[in-house]
Amino acid sequence: MPARPSTNSTACTDRRLRLICAPGLQPHEARLAATADLEKGAARLQQAVAALAGQEAADSGRFGIAVSGGADSLALLLLSQAAFPGRVAAATVDHRLRQASAAEARFVSHLCRERSIPHATLEPSMPITGNLQSAARSARYALLDLWRTEQKLDWVMTAHHGDDQLETLVMRVNRSSGVGGMAGIRGRQDHLLRPLLNWRRADLEALLKEQAITPVDDPSNRDARFDRARIRPLVQSCTLIDPVAANAMANNMAAADRALDWATDQLARQRLERHGNQWLLDSSDIPEELLRRLLLRALRQAAGQNFAPRGRQITATIQALARGEQAMLGTLLIKADRHNGDLWLIQPAPPVRQQSVE
Repeated sequence: MPARPSTNSTACTDRRLRLICAPGLQPHEARLAATADLEKGAARLQQAVAALAGQEAADSGRFGIAVSGGADSLALLLLSQAAFPGRVAAATVDHRLRQASAAEARFVSHLCRERSIPHATLEPSMPITGNLQSAARSARYALLDLWRTEQKLDWVMTAHHGDDQLETLVMRVNRSSGVGGMAGIRGRQDHLLRPLLNWRRADLEALLKEQAITPVDDPSNRDARFDRARIRPLVQSCTLIDPVAANAMANNMAAADRALDWATDQLARQRLERHGNQWLLDSSDIPEELLRRLLLRALRQAAGQNFAPRGRQITATIQALARGEQAMLGTLLIKADRHNGDLWLIQPAPPVRQQSVE
């Protein structure tokens, strides 16, 4: 019987599988351990999907996995294939913002082909401009949802995890976010699922290492120009805050946010009226948070659902109206009725007259 490597040995290698083994394990033992961990992770993923989308989704749903080539998304891909065999496809969005992005998409495509997973590379039709992170995110989700529809998939899953959630919450604290902001990353939005929010980044990286897959390295994750990149090392080194507990707190805030939205719906039926191109809002005796939401509802009815004033602009508008002043937001004029200061009038601002030059 061959002797096992001593515990001082740091690694053993199976050339065919390129497995890096834990100290004291033979290659076949490492394979068994890696398989067992993947099976446990797959069972955990099935439970998370059932909790987010229902047992029917876990039992028979078809899933599109957003895979960038990073450790998190590759781990989600492997877990999903194990959890939902024959019901998984993958897509990589190449924003063409970095020289290496095309090669990274090819890497993911090759890895999927090896595992008989359908894969598509998606590219935006227009160059990404302006706020790069925000514009890229909007383009990415639009492309993924279009791909989901075309491929007749039920859900798209992304690999946001517990560390991402904690980073997001820290950024929201720094921005003085309200209830909606402190709900953080939502586990489910329409046809989008994020089933890894109770997983740690280190767990996903360890799973990938067990499968002997080296992920791509995106240098933007360390780019100090971005808030998340600056916060990430602090979150990773912090042992006082439990990301799983932070995600539970975010879920509680999301539930509170839904309750406030429901209450706003009820108030809108009672307190918000439209007369032509003018909206009348009765603001009397409404708690502050509900008043903010009701005003935003009125503004979006007047200017369109994409109108997104910042929270501080909503606050400043309410304060101005309380002082008897009028306010401008975008192309809208908001003012209190002369005879009833609690009645707010929202309407398009009158056009600015052009003075002729003689």
